Formats: sequence, C-alpha cells, structure tokens
Amino acid sequence: MNFSSKLLENAVNEIAQFPGIGKRTALRLVLHLLKQPKTHTHQLAKSLNSLVDDIKLCSKCHNISDHEVCEICRNPSRNEEIICVVEDVRDVMAIENTAQYKGLYHVLGGKISPIEGIGPQNLTIDSLVEKIKKGGVKEVIFALSSTIEGDTTNFYIFKQLEKFNVQTSTIARGISVGDELEYTDEITLGRSITNRIPFEKSL
Repeated sequence: MNFSSKLLENAVNEIAQFPGIGKRTALRLVLHLLKQPKTHTHQLAKSLNSLVDDIKLCSKCHNISDHEVCEICRNPSRNEEIICVVEDVRDVMAIENTAQYKGLYHVLGGKISPIEGIGPQNLTIDSLVEKIKKGGVKEVIFALSSTIEGDTTNFYIFKQLEKFNVQTSTIARGISVGDELEYTDEITLGRSITNRIPFEKSL
C-alpha cells in the first residue's frame, strides 16, 4: 500500500494494530477522521489519553473503574455474600445488562491457557482466595466461557476453595459449549445466572 503522506501511513499503521482491523479498514477510518472537524478528532485523542492515564482497576474486584473502588463494589444494595467470577470487564457488562444478578464480581483478567503461556499466577486467583479466606462470602459463582480454558480455570479455582466453607456454583448450560459470555443474548445469560447449579454437578 503506497501512501502519499508519512503522517497518514503512521496513523494507518497504528490503527491497523487493533484486533480485526486490517490496513484497508484502518485507512478508511483515518480518512474518515480527516473529514471530521478538528475538534472531534482532538476530543477523541483527549479521551484516549485520559483512558490510558486515568483508568484504574478496582482494588476489590479488579473491574475497570474511574475510582479506587468501582461503583458496583461501592453500591450498598449489592449482596456481598455472593461473588461472580468472570474473565474480564466485558463479562461484567454482559451480566449487568441482564438485571438478574445483584451480588459482587471478581474479574480474573483472563483464563488459564498453557498454550498462550497464561498460568494461575498471571490471573487474580490469589486475591480471590484471600477474599474468601476473610469470610463473609457464602457463594462463588463461576461464570467463565464454556471453553476448555474456561472449564480448566473453573476447576482450578474450585480446588483452591474446597477447604473453605463456601458454596460453589456455575451458570446453567443454556449457553452453548464454546461460546464466549459477551456474545450471549441477555435473556439466555440471565436465565443461566438465575438457574445456576452446584459446581460439583457440572463435573
């Protein structure tokens, strides 16, 4: 791809690094930005700078937040006795959209995947165990994707929590095996949370 401008080429190369975006799509996006008023593009750049510089991870659940503790963890109406374990912020958003769950979350930051070099030490499993160890939590819901990596992660955490007096459950399999949580429709996901089953019965 030949560029008439080095500035254009640099912008295209940066945007082409996003998942699912090739150079042709990146070029269309950059040309679109050039057609917009400069104030729009400056606002976009400002938002991205603020995102990188100011975003935080909740000190309690590891969800993405504007504050030290996220809005969900600060909400006094949430049930602190139930923790839903998810892979990332997209899953939190998907479950929240169902309006069927009123407990708290714990965001792992991924799934155990030896092929990708991701082990338990790369996730926030230790902080989840410490949270359970302190007491006060009665149930942990595993809400990871129905994949081999998701099932492996569920089982690993289950073994870590066995020695504690806490109930473990998993979302019902209304979700097809291999499906990612974020792509599941809200009704199916909501029913899966409501009709969760003891984790031992899912093995």
